Amino acid sequence: MKPSTHLRLTLLALLAGAAPVAAGAQRGESPSSGAIRIPFERYTLSNGLTVILAQDHSTPTVAVEVLYHVGSKNEQAGRTGFAHLFEHVMFTGSGHVPYGLHDKFTEGVGGNNNGNTTNDFTQYYETIPSNYLEHALWLESDRMGWLLDALDTAKYNAQRDIVKNERRQGVDNQPYGRSDEIIKAAEFPHTNPYSWPVIGSMADLSAASVEDVKAFFRLYYAPNNSVLAITGDFDPAQTKAWITKYFGGVPRGKPIVRPTIAATHMPAEKRLVYEDRVQVARLYLAWPTIGEENNDQYALDVLSDVLTRSRISRLTKALVYDKQSAASLFSFQDSNENAGDFEVVITPRAPHTLTELEADVDSLLAKLKRDGPTDDEIRRSKATLQLQFLAGLESNLGKAQRLAIGQAFHDDPNRAFAVDYQKYQSVTAADVKRVANKYLGAGRVVLSIVPMGKRDQASKPEASTIVTQALTGSKAGHAEDK
Repeated sequence: MKPSTHLRLTLLALLAGAAPVAAGAQRGESPSSGAIRIPFERYTLSNGLTVILAQDHSTPTVAVEVLYHVGSKNEQAGRTGFAHLFEHVMFTGSGHVPYGLHDKFTEGVGGNNNGNTTNDFTQYYETIPSNYLEHALWLESDRMGWLLDALDTAKYNAQRDIVKNERRQGVDNQPYGRSDEIIKAAEFPHTNPYSWPVIGSMADLSAASVEDVKAFFRLYYAPNNSVLAITGDFDPAQTKAWITKYFGGVPRGKPIVRPTIAATHMPAEKRLVYEDRVQVARLYLAWPTIGEENNDQYALDVLSDVLTRSRISRLTKALVYDKQSAASLFSFQDSNENAGDFEVVITPRAPHTLTELEADVDSLLAKLKRDGPTDDEIRRSKATLQLQFLAGLESNLGKAQRLAIGQAFHDDPNRAFAVDYQKYQSVTAADVKRVANKYLGAGRVVLSIVPMGKRDQASKPEASTIVTQALTGSKAGHAEDK
C-alpha cells in the first residue's frame, strides 16, 4: 500500500516522542531519535486479537480498522477468489446486524465504511464521529464472530454474481484490464500463490460452494489472525472496556499455517503479445524482484522515482518530452509481503512503435546501470518520499491502516513511519545502481497489448508468443468496493 502524495507540513509536530509505558501494554517508540514517531498503545486479548490505540484529539472523529492477515496468497490453485468474495459477503449483515444497519451507523451519521482485499491481507474500516465509536466496534465484532449466522446460499450466490460482474466490468471489458494477470502468470510458477489474481477465476468462483467459503472464513477470520487499530479522538479506558465487551467473547481460531513462497528468478526473457479491444498498443516490461522482507525494496522504490516520477525523471523526460515518442510512461516497484516485481509501462505516440520504445528504454536503463543516478536525483526522490510518509499522518484512517499493516507483517505497528522512513532516507546512489543491475536483467516479461488483428504492432512481434488461453482474473481486489 503506497501513501498518497498530499501533505500538510504542520504534521511535523507529530514527530514528538511516545508517552511512558503503561502496565500491561506496550507503547510505540521509534528505534532512533531521527525517525517519525506515532505514539500508540498495543495489547492483546486472551483470544489473540491484537489491539492498537493511537490518540489524536485534533478533530472529533475516529477511525476503526480491522485487518485480517489473509488474502489471495492464502488460497489454493482451483480455489481462488475466496478472500475477495468474503470481502463482499462481510457487508451483507451478520448474526445481530441486519443488512443496511452498518451503513446507517457510519454513512448515515456523516462517516464512511469500506474494505479492500490484496494478495496478503483484507481490511475493513470505518471513519465516524467520535460518539459512534461503540457502534463501530459492535458492528465489526459481530461480523468477526457471528457473520456465518446470517449467511445462507441465496445471499452467497448474490454476492458471487456481484464479484463476477465486477470482474467483467473491471477486467474483461476494461482496456488493458488483463495485463496484470498475464504478467503475473508469466513471472511466477503456477504453484506460486502470487501467480493468480486477487479476484479469482470465473471457473473457481462458479465451482465454489457456500460451505467451501464458510470453511475459509472459519480458519482465517478469527481474532488471532486479526489486528484492530483505532486512531483519533477517543477515551482509552472506555474504548478498552468496549473492546473487551464486544470482541472478548469471539473464540480464538485454529493456528494459521502460512504458505512458504520461494524466491522467483526468471532465467530468460518471455515475450508475449495479447490482442485486446483497444485503440492504441501498450508495452509492459516486468522483472520479478522481492517482497516486504527484503531491504532492497527501498532502493527499488527510489529507482522508480528516478525513472518516471516527474517530468524531469530519466525516462519521462527523454521519451515523453524530449523525443516525444511516448504519450505516457510510468514505473513502479510492487512489493507484496513475500514477493514483488518492478514494471515499466509505456504508451506510444504515433508514429512511434513499441519496438522503438523498448530499445530506447533499454538504452536508458543501460546508461543508469553503468553510471548510476546523480546525487540530485537521489535528493529529489527522498524529498518526494518524505512528503509521502508525512501524508500518512494526515488522516486517522491513514494512520490506522499503516499501524495495522506494520503489526500484521512485522510485529511492529510503527514500522512504516519509523523503520521504513529511515531506510528510505538512507538509500544512496550506489544502492540504486546496485539494485538496477541486480534485478533489471535479462530475465523479464515483455508484454505487448495490441488492437485486435494488429499483432504486427507488438514489440519484436516475430519473437513474441501469442497469448490465446482463457485468462482467469486480475488484481481488481485492490480496488475498494463493497
